[in-house]
Amino acid sequence: MSTPAEPTPDRTTVSVRRAPKIPAFLVVGGLIGFLATLVATSLFPADPQVGYAALLGYFSLYGVTAGVLLGAIIGVVLDRRSQRRARTVAAEREVVDAAPVEGELED
Repeated sequence: MSTPAEPTPDRTTVSVRRAPKIPAFLVVGGLIGFLATLVATSLFPADPQVGYAALLGYFSLYGVTAGVLLGAIIGVVLDRRSQRRARTVAAEREVVDAAPVEGELED
């Protein structure tokens, strides 16, 4: 029975930072844009020929798009800011060959 080989360390330097999750900013921005559209649409009387729901749906196209765009801008600005605060640290990666399982044929 063979013994597993000693792990071989591989040293390198890596950059560590706390990066924001951009999709979360996009979703929250879209929701805020929709809520702003909902409030703005309900402040004014709706045209009886069009209806409130159709008016809200139409203006939501603009509100949600603006909210997603604003969320993306905020996310990218925070991402750039986190790159400046990144630290470089030494990391060590070990590669270990898996031990054979009992009953398994060895190569």
